[in-house]
Amino acid sequence: MKRTARTVRTAASALAVTGLAFGLGACSTAVDQVDKAVNETYEVTYEVSGKGVESIEYHAGGGTAMEPKMESEKKPATPWKKTVTLKGIMPPAVMPVSLNPADITCKVIHEGKVLKEAKGEEAMTGGCVAVSPLAG
Repeated sequence: MKRTARTVRTAASALAVTGLAFGLGACSTAVDQVDKAVNETYEVTYEVSGKGVESIEYHAGGGTAMEPKMESEKKPATPWKKTVTLKGIMPPAVMPVSLNPADITCKVIHEGKVLKEAKGEEAMTGGCVAVSPLAG
């Protein structure tokens, strides 16, 4: 009977080690995918139109994904357009401030596709913030 219990324990241990190895392999693949997404870069174009735009703040690629550095342009001519290179999972974002919010529009464009568009008060209160195309 002792021999049977020892055999069962040995088999269970072997199965646990095999399961752990497969689990770590899957985890390693997920980590590799995250590392790749964090280190890759992508371009987006921000567009802002409307009258009375006082300033435009936007993520331009500096900082980290969790704390992107904001850049700002004061009293820009509109329509305004800026192409930037962002990294990894950093969210593209552009936030206009206008004296005439009803007339304002912002967009985030990646490879010709509009990722986010907002108009009027929505553009002023939340701007245009999209999910990184590398995140999904």
